[in-house]
Amino acid sequence: MDNAEASIASAPLPTLATSRRRNNLFFQLWRFIALNVRMASMILKGDH
Repeated sequence: MDNAEASIASAPLPTLATSRRRNNLFFQLWRFIALNVRMASMILKGDH
């Protein structure tokens, strides 16, 4: 158990810019839309 706790404690922390992007509702909405458009284009390209 000590090994897991040490591994978590030594993990890198996100930068301030990364934290702001993760908490920004508009940025997350944009990412969500972009992901859905990408998935839809893959589905429509596929041979059915």
